[in-house]
Amino acid sequence: MREPLRVAVVGAGIAGLTIAAALRANGLRCHVFEQTGHLREIGAGIQLSPNGTRPLLRLGLGRRLDQVAVRPDAIEVRDWQGDRLVARTELGARCVTEYGAPYYTVHRADLHQALLELLPEGILHLGRRCVGVVEQRDEVELKFDDGSTATADLVVGADGIRSVVRSQLVDDEPRFSGQSVFRALVPADAVPALAGPPRVRIWMGPGRHCVCYPVSGGTRLSIAASAPADDWRVESWSARGSVPDLLAAYPDWHPTVLALLAAPTEVTRWALHDRPPVTRWSSERTTLIGDAAHPMLPFGAQGAAQGIEDAISLAAHLRGVPARGVPEAIRKYEAVRRLRTERVYEFIRDNEREHHVADPTHLPTRDTRMRGEWSLRARSWLFGHDAAELTTESR
Repeated sequence: MREPLRVAVVGAGIAGLTIAAALRANGLRCHVFEQTGHLREIGAGIQLSPNGTRPLLRLGLGRRLDQVAVRPDAIEVRDWQGDRLVARTELGARCVTEYGAPYYTVHRADLHQALLELLPEGILHLGRRCVGVVEQRDEVELKFDDGSTATADLVVGADGIRSVVRSQLVDDEPRFSGQSVFRALVPADAVPALAGPPRVRIWMGPGRHCVCYPVSGGTRLSIAASAPADDWRVESWSARGSVPDLLAAYPDWHPTVLALLAAPTEVTRWALHDRPPVTRWSSERTTLIGDAAHPMLPFGAQGAAQGIEDAISLAAHLRGVPARGVPEAIRKYEAVRRLRTERVYEFIRDNEREHHVADPTHLPTRDTRMRGEWSLRARSWLFGHDAAELTTESR
């Protein structure tokens, strides 16, 4: 009788919990090791496009997401000074019709909790900070800072941009972008000018942009405002920023934006890093997902969605695979996913340039191009991607 595949996941963020849920849905078991001693509400809002929500619906999270998330009617891209509409992506019911899944805006903690509820007790192990990975021919050993160890047929690194698992596979370091992002949550009625149908609003300006959308069932607005980092280098969801510093980064912007940025009583600030694409993120029995594999700047609302895609693809590639078949399965997984994430990476880099244009003579050309590229149909390459379907084709 064949022994069940042993999978160890390092990191209990969105990607880590999704791979655990997806493995379970594919008849596989795993253990998830998380360095924090307790899980708590951190972060702010995230956007989930259909390529990320479709897998979550298949995992059974549709009703739960409809309780806590919001289905915005549209994404609106606007000018920083005049609030002029530059481009629009229609969402709502048309998005569901076009791509078979909704576009959600949700608080990160609500999505995290929903994923946790899919997992049985005994899978998640808190307070286990991984400090080393030793790969042998037939298994992998994880070493933790408390002196304990664990072994598995496969280790999945889901431990973020500063991944310990990645460091065993790739010799590189996070790359500082020169940008930081201020994040905050405010009551939905704190900015009356933004009342009305739920929308994702993006205001673009020289060297920075501001994003706002409803979360928590529509009761709160999530704010993310980028700005040159100057000497700010802190990377933490909980690092305190300054509301005066945030406002000072947006002088002369439209009154609606300034009212929004003045609404929080406190903000966090995060220095933004990514890593350039690499030619491999797997060995024979170790592989990566999410930010551990392909950390991206938050300028395309794809960080969570790409981690979810990775998890679904990897779990499907492992379905029915014995321990001896792990190396071939993860080679196929990586081949499929690297092509996809490299294209998304370029899309995000393009967004960074387009959102931050400073020369006004370039704006007419930029605006014309964006009106076409931001239509719902033009997003088919992104929103219509089905990680599970492509996995079936590659097996």
